[in-house]
Amino acid sequence: MFVDQVKIYVKGGDGGNGMVAFRREKYVPKGGPAGGDGGRGADVVFEVEEGLRTLMDFRYQRHFKATRGEHGMSKNQHGKNAADMVVKVPPGTIVKDADTEEIIADLTEHGQRAVIAKGGRGGRGNSRFATPANPAPELSEKGEPGKERNVIMELKLLADVGLVGFPSVGKSTLLSVVSSAKPKIAEYHFTTIVPNLGMVETEDSRSFVMADLPGLIEGAHQGVGLGHQFLRHIERTRVIVHVIDMAATEGRDPYEDYLTINEELKEYNLRLTERPQIIVANKMDMPGAEENLEEFKVKVGKEHPIFPISALTREGLRDLLFAIADKVEDTPEFPLEHVEENEDVNRVIYKHEKQEEEFSITRDPDGAYVLNGYSLERLFKMTDFSREESVRRFARQLRGMGVDEALRERGAKDGDIVRLLEFEFEFID
Repeated sequence: MFVDQVKIYVKGGDGGNGMVAFRREKYVPKGGPAGGDGGRGADVVFEVEEGLRTLMDFRYQRHFKATRGEHGMSKNQHGKNAADMVVKVPPGTIVKDADTEEIIADLTEHGQRAVIAKGGRGGRGNSRFATPANPAPELSEKGEPGKERNVIMELKLLADVGLVGFPSVGKSTLLSVVSSAKPKIAEYHFTTIVPNLGMVETEDSRSFVMADLPGLIEGAHQGVGLGHQFLRHIERTRVIVHVIDMAATEGRDPYEDYLTINEELKEYNLRLTERPQIIVANKMDMPGAEENLEEFKVKVGKEHPIFPISALTREGLRDLLFAIADKVEDTPEFPLEHVEENEDVNRVIYKHEKQEEEFSITRDPDGAYVLNGYSLERLFKMTDFSREESVRRFARQLRGMGVDEALRERGAKDGDIVRLLEFEFEFID
């Protein structure tokens, strides 16, 4: 089964907790604090593996949680950093954030890596908090939580040449005779329901990757038939080979087929029309094909070269493969995202982004005040509430962030309930 789009959950490892410890050696009368820091949590890293062709593995494992860092130890020993979690993906994988639809990574080359979810930093041990005013702090941090997110993975095939055309025009047959690919071939629509890849080598030892993509029909850009499943894979191809059934064995007009397919490519993505297109008149061994070809040439015009072939008898394939190889050599790769490049000028783009508020305050139906915000929640998760000194530090940090003042402005009074995550506090003015 070919799988080319999945949604998965990834989470970086949490940092290890810092430790509260003191030196108690025989000849060190004032040993002082000696709690080590926690180790860094593991990142979730995607790495391209050349041998993979599908996202099938992600159908069965959809959760990837990296390991946490080791906790800090006494004698100022830091916890060990966790080893990154490396997830293998096929070349041509695009990773998007499921919530924002922002592209996180476009992974195309063998060995290419991208960090998808960062691990949290380790919490600091009490030796980090020693000051002249407080030389023996009983205070440490918990590890920072790792980044978690839902991501959508899309596979867009890495083929130089894409075969397009209506179902049953002979695309699979053509691929099977010019390469060692063995697609399933039969006389009914949509035999090909997954893209097939084949390596093609010409007589003069040039080679390129050709993809036989599922048949297009009218309305494909809106998802009709195998619409989007097919069109996703043509976005990376450099040359489009448009296969037409010139014998009209299905009773359709070859010129109408040609116009319909080109319209679908244009509707899906205007940039697909920038790619060079080679027109292949297939099934020339069938009766009526010669007459249809003459008529077709008149309608299309002389500026579009047409290659008459028969995939079944292999007639005309040599010239076609040479022409495709020439086009592949002359055509640069098309980036998925259109980026203007100017080698002479170094540009820096400054994007104005609204600064995220550190916290927000809402009210529950029972009158309790609810605190939300990434910075606030991160601070809360890194505080060790089992120690008095840590609790006092947390209260000072809240005051410094302006939480107390904001609660007063919202009308909070002595004894009112304040909620943060699943915990409740009393507001004391």
